[in-house]
Amino acid sequence: MKKSRLSRKEFLEKIIFYLIGFAGAAVSVPIFASLAGPLLTKTKQVWRDLGSVDDFKTGKTVLVTYQDADPLKWAGTTARTAAWLRKVSENEFTAFSVNCTHLGCPVRWIEGSELFLCPCHGGVYYKNGTVASGPPPKSLTQYQVRVNKGKVEILTHPTPITTI
Repeated sequence: MKKSRLSRKEFLEKIIFYLIGFAGAAVSVPIFASLAGPLLTKTKQVWRDLGSVDDFKTGKTVLVTYQDADPLKWAGTTARTAAWLRKVSENEFTAFSVNCTHLGCPVRWIEGSELFLCPCHGGVYYKNGTVASGPPPKSLTQYQVRVNKGKVEILTHPTPITTI
């Protein structure tokens, strides 16, 4: 019985088939990893100290910064994030994300009109975080805040994902 030899055409077809398969696998692995990553990783939430209750004035909204929930060791100052904090009463606080729910631009607080404004596309939020006008699809993300032993603490979590 004679061994059949591959023709040059058959050999090249097999090489091309395997190269295309390898390239497809190489491209699809990162895509599937990025899609499955959030499902497989647990993000921890940590209470972060924002300062003493007496540091904040009732009725005032201020920008506060704190360490991210799960900072990378090499992140340095980029591991710091921020929130808008309002002292509602003596021991009651409200905190909102600084990111617009439209495309994630940082909103700013306009004290005179008591509105949050997004400079990117004109999104406007009332002081309670609900949408007043513009393209934002939903209210500002609200953080959990507590008073613990005279200190104001915020429950950190990853930066909210925005929607288009």
